Amino acid sequence: MLRTRIIICASLLLAAFSVTAVSAGLSGKELLGKKIYDDKELSINNNQGCVSCHTGSVGWTGPDSSINANGAVMEGAISGSFGDRKPPSSAYATQSPLFDVQVQAGATLFVGGNFWDGRATGWKLGNPAADQAQGPFLNPKEQALPDAAEVVSRVCSSDYADLFMTVWGATACDTANIDMAYDLIGLSVAAYEASREVNQFSSKFDAHQRGRKCLNKQEILGKALFMGKGKCNLCHVASGRAPLFTDYTFDNLGIPKNPENPATIADPSFVDPGLGGFLRNLAANKEWRDLTFVTSVKNFDSEQLVQFALENDGKHKVPTLRNVDKRPDPAFVKAFGHNGYFKSLERIVHFYNTRDVLPVCAPAGQLFSDEYAEANNCWPSPENPSNVNSQELGNLNLSAAEEAAIVAFMKTLTDGYKVK
Repeated sequence: MLRTRIIICASLLLAAFSVTAVSAGLSGKELLGKKIYDDKELSINNNQGCVSCHTGSVGWTGPDSSINANGAVMEGAISGSFGDRKPPSSAYATQSPLFDVQVQAGATLFVGGNFWDGRATGWKLGNPAADQAQGPFLNPKEQALPDAAEVVSRVCSSDYADLFMTVWGATACDTANIDMAYDLIGLSVAAYEASREVNQFSSKFDAHQRGRKCLNKQEILGKALFMGKGKCNLCHVASGRAPLFTDYTFDNLGIPKNPENPATIADPSFVDPGLGGFLRNLAANKEWRDLTFVTSVKNFDSEQLVQFALENDGKHKVPTLRNVDKRPDPAFVKAFGHNGYFKSLERIVHFYNTRDVLPVCAPAGQLFSDEYAEANNCWPSPENPSNVNSQELGNLNLSAAEEAAIVAFMKTLTDGYKVK
């Protein structure tokens, strides 16, 4: 499969996030964004904020170990309401480019945006993280507020309303400027998500990149395998001084259906279309074509987008691997994959290595947990069998020791390493 090498504004990113000296404190805009991010009153029942699903102590993703151990999908502000994917990391997300296409050797590859399916394109506000920040407020399965006016009203009556107006101007809370104020809320959250508090670049790996001899032999082997035989680097790009461990593209890894996903429990026939579903939505409407920051995707007509949807069914955005193992204690369960099927790095690495080697759990198509798959030395059928990547994973011929070394290396990507 062709793989895009995305190096978008690399020098600017390095200057902003790793090279120049950055104050440990937050700017006014970043502090405002943090207050909005942490505010659970920005939900219908005053019980959910951005922080509820994207918490720093667990790598800016789902903070509930028991949920991660099962369906991995966080409950919304309204009891019993659920989405269908595990929360992606909100750290190292602001560097994602606008959702766009790149053509290589005649193949069209979609890149960028936020959310697992790329639908936070950045076409509205010029920043995918800002577009993404606006989504959960009004999503009935998340914070569930009725409209933008309600979000703005709550921000403008909060204990940080003065800060909001200090940052954005005295008219920021005028009722005549609801749409503008709502956009400023999204941009504020994105500013916090772009801050040094969220994107620390302070892992053991980063210390190694700065010349510290801190990686042990297993971690050094893991890095070499990550860059070579394991093919991890083809998608989770690790080159450069401060790599983000993603190329912003989309892939179908052939991950099995999570039997505990609330969407699957509600409808056993549910299949996540991933990027393909988003492209179908684009084909079905035209409003997005007039957005301020729309990219070259607008050059495709609806028929072309439908065809691209077929070619991208089942694909999800390549996530950053930074903080992939960050957790408050060793017993805390993290979930991996768009649907949280895997419950350990060891198992998802083993899946990458042996997906096409081990037998399919029988009967094919039935739902099996990863615990069952491990006990029976098999892999369930893919949740979405369309467009599964068979060239970069599935039969890597790694030994158990090599798998363990890759896992050890990925654990060096956890922020907060104390240089000895």
